[in-house]
Amino acid sequence: MNMGKLNTNKPENKTTCGCEANSYSSTNRCDCDVIHTDTVEKVKTKMLSDETLMDISDFYKAFSDSTRLKIINALNICEMCVCDISVLLNMTKSAISHQLKNLKDLNLIKSRRQGKEVYYSLADKHVQIVFEITREHVEEK
Repeated sequence: MNMGKLNTNKPENKTTCGCEANSYSSTNRCDCDVIHTDTVEKVKTKMLSDETLMDISDFYKAFSDSTRLKIINALNICEMCVCDISVLLNMTKSAISHQLKNLKDLNLIKSRRQGKEVYYSLADKHVQIVFEITREHVEEK
């Protein structure tokens, strides 16, 4: 299979290459010889930058840890201080602080100081929306 060159000899109006009917190579790449140059070029111009895709990947990595998800779940209900989160999750303040730092570094939570206490909440509506949509998706079995 030659991946370096687009095959422009095939009709451009075909909407599928029939990969589902073809076998796949050992590298899981489509082994068909039909390439829709117009489609490839259209998608190529709309693809996100590698930097943006890495940021999205980091965002979802934060959601891949159950402790961070529990914290996001709690902060989705109301803002809380480290002590309250540690009691809620039955974890040390040190462990909770470590996870809060990770979440804050990813701009998923924010903090505000009131006297000696620091209260944490979700950074913005986007974090809440992603969490809620993900929850709905998982629960729609």
